[in-house]
Amino acid sequence: GDLPLIKEPALLIRCALNIAYGNECTKASAQSCGECIQAGEKCGWCTDEDFLKQGEQKSTRCDEIEALIKKGCSKASIEDPRGTVTVNKNQSLTDRTQDGVKLKPDQITQIQPQKLTLDLRSGEAQTFNLTFKRAEDYPIDLYYLMDLSYSMKDDLENVKNLGTDLMFEMQKITSDFRIGFGSFVEKTVMPYISTTPAKLLNPCTSDQNCTSPFSYKNVLSLTADGSQFNNLVSKQQISGNLDSPEGGFDAIMQVTVCNQIGWRNVTRLLVFSTDAGFHFAGDGKLGGIVLPNDGKCHLQENMYTMSHYYDYPSIAHLVQKLSENNIQTIFAVTEEFQPVYQELKNLIPKSAVGTLSSDSGNVIKLIIDAYNSLSSEIILENSRLPEGVSISYISHCKNGVSEKGENGRKCSNISIGDQVRIISSSCPSKGKSETIKIKPLGFTEEVEIVLNFICECECHEDGIPNSPACHFGNGTLECGACRCNEGRIGRVCECSKDEVRTEDLDANCRMDNGTDICSNNGDCVCGTCECKKRDNPEERYSGKFCECDNFNCDRSNNKLCGGHGRCECRKCICDANYTGSACDCSLDPSTCLASNKQICNGRGTCECGVCKCTDTKFQGPTCEICPTCPGVCTEHKDCVQCRAFGTGDKKDTCEKECSYFNLIIKKKKEELPQPNDQPYINHCKERDANDCWFFFTYATKNDSTVEVHVAEELECPSGPDIIPIVAGVVAGIVLIGLALLLIWKLLMIIHDRREFAKFEKEKMNAKWDAGENPIYKSAVTTVVNPKYEGK
Repeated sequence: GDLPLIKEPALLIRCALNIAYGNECTKASAQSCGECIQAGEKCGWCTDEDFLKQGEQKSTRCDEIEALIKKGCSKASIEDPRGTVTVNKNQSLTDRTQDGVKLKPDQITQIQPQKLTLDLRSGEAQTFNLTFKRAEDYPIDLYYLMDLSYSMKDDLENVKNLGTDLMFEMQKITSDFRIGFGSFVEKTVMPYISTTPAKLLNPCTSDQNCTSPFSYKNVLSLTADGSQFNNLVSKQQISGNLDSPEGGFDAIMQVTVCNQIGWRNVTRLLVFSTDAGFHFAGDGKLGGIVLPNDGKCHLQENMYTMSHYYDYPSIAHLVQKLSENNIQTIFAVTEEFQPVYQELKNLIPKSAVGTLSSDSGNVIKLIIDAYNSLSSEIILENSRLPEGVSISYISHCKNGVSEKGENGRKCSNISIGDQVRIISSSCPSKGKSETIKIKPLGFTEEVEIVLNFICECECHEDGIPNSPACHFGNGTLECGACRCNEGRIGRVCECSKDEVRTEDLDANCRMDNGTDICSNNGDCVCGTCECKKRDNPEERYSGKFCECDNFNCDRSNNKLCGGHGRCECRKCICDANYTGSACDCSLDPSTCLASNKQICNGRGTCECGVCKCTDTKFQGPTCEICPTCPGVCTEHKDCVQCRAFGTGDKKDTCEKECSYFNLIIKKKKEELPQPNDQPYINHCKERDANDCWFFFTYATKNDSTVEVHVAEELECPSGPDIIPIVAGVVAGIVLIGLALLLIWKLLMIIHDRREFAKFEKEKMNAKWDAGENPIYKSAVTTVVNPKYEGK
């Protein structure tokens, strides 16, 4: 059916030149500005003529921008050209109908912009938006190519009315529809057909009336008259051949490349209908045909006349021609050959496969379904890329899914956007400009992209040939450096390759006769040392004889110059507030401040940011720790006591020993200074001879004066209260007695119970023997009557 309009940007293309990152600028050993900017996106060239230090190579001018600035090159002297995007043609998208008027196919615009120019620099990405919108009611040309071998006899009957029926259905999709018809059988040579005279006239059995075999015949060029299609197709007759595969590829090639078909620059559909397989390149050898297919049109009177001369085309050849001519293929094949043509579909972009019923009765539905499938998918294709240039795609489809790689070229159900990245590793050898084209497969419209490669710097155009600065005109002064004429060498082209002997040149590269050439850190070029490069671009040799470097200075904490200076000619040049051979001595005293804001607590000196304690009793980072010293309160207790209260051990020598502080008397301890008033203060609580507590604070000011605040009010302990003590003692004794009695009573109960239990146990275990007392006499006497007989 009709496809929805796409009003959003449909395709995003990203173009860039790129090479590997890392140390590409210094590793390139660029001898000119042009070589430098091709080394990488971040590379710049310093054009300042005085930039190079003695012994440094010309390639030192090429480095990353930040590195050049650190080396002393001003930003204005750095060549760093950037790429640009210019839109040359940007016609707006159009529909088929505009202002009530139907546009011609060549007036419809479905892709925007149409032409761009990209100035590309190595490694730098350029991005632009590309919009695609499929126009409604877009014209369609459909060519029906049918296999007329004998097995397709019943299919031909159903195809005879295809023209008007298909025209009716396609009117629902487009008002501008044309249809054409062609047929094919096989090459007219053995072993594909029988070449006996009778079989050439009628290849079928004697009771069947078949037409002579042929390779391909254009029956009807594209026309809008469906009835003409029916009329001509109804006159067609079945033919025959010997082998099962058919010569369909020959027919497809001729349909694709021949102008007689009448293709317009619109949607082009080719329906290929068969119930058999296909021959391809190489199979022609069976018939003695060895010349490869030339991909050209050979129709005479609508018949392909060179089938006996040229081999079948290859699949790749067909793909190329179909793509060049924007033809989308629909394979209508029987179920038996579905797997074969599915594999073929995977090799041919913008193609579809439909299952044809045995009599082709479902061909119209098959065509409509295949067209809807093809038209709902967009596949991007690009022309051949310049050498060293590659292209990749990232699609952003309507369903929100993004794909990369080959899947990034296409979107189903209409594309919303695509991102294309073009990468080049070098400037092309043919010139500075190349043109590529990107288009959606199956459409004639395309985007033309002109690639201009930035291979030279702007300062290259301002070069001064035969400049006096290049040793009396022996080179071109270009971008701050000399580009020597043929046969000249040296940083300023001062030497000729043929005039000076190597021994003489080497002598100028030694500090004295006994040392290595260029201190073994460089090469002697034209009597001048050119120092070697290090793997680390931050490390470099310098000096007339490469005797200096910036990485062999003293280290501190495993850092060059302690991380507080720079290394020049193997000597540290320290930053402000640092000194020492490794710049490890800080002149900043802040690290020596004690908690009382005094340098080293007034008991040492600050050297290189570290306290050296002069008083041996004190230690620690700020000389504040004294393991053998009494506390501040204990140390000054006697002096405070004698000056504030006139008591204590030093009351007799108070004036002599205790005048080192200023005494300030306060009435209560609550009035003494608090930490918020003076941050560095000691609060003390000491006991006098009367066991009374007195309170004072001790503080050292920034000017080293000591200030003591003392509270007049003492805290003395009161006498003991006798009554509670006596009552407590009596109560304690009584309670202890009661507790002892209770314990005794408890122990007695436990003992009695144990004894009773023991008695009960023995009683249960006792055993008594029963016997007759020998002295016992019974109180009863029994007398027996002698006369009694028991009767």
